[in-house]
Amino acid sequence: MHRRAPAFGGSDGQAYTVSTFVDDDPDPSGRYGAALLFIRWSEAGDRPVGHVETDYLAFGPNPDAALAPLLELTLEDVKAHLDRLLTR
Repeated sequence: MHRRAPAFGGSDGQAYTVSTFVDDDPDPSGRYGAALLFIRWSEAGDRPVGHVETDYLAFGPNPDAALAPLLELTLEDVKAHLDRLLTR
């Protein structure tokens, strides 16, 4: 319907989408880490032009367990993570 990617505004005035990611392999202690990946979009919204990512926010004995807490975050929580990254 729209010609730009679904997004929300960061504290820097740019448009971002968010996704989760989980390690492909466990760390030496057998844990998988999960984090948020924010893609910054061009002003036209037609292409990605950068990204920022959180440190690991959750860990688990398998990818699904590591990802579960991130999927429970509210949009407000997710935006707060983005805004903290942008102030660094």
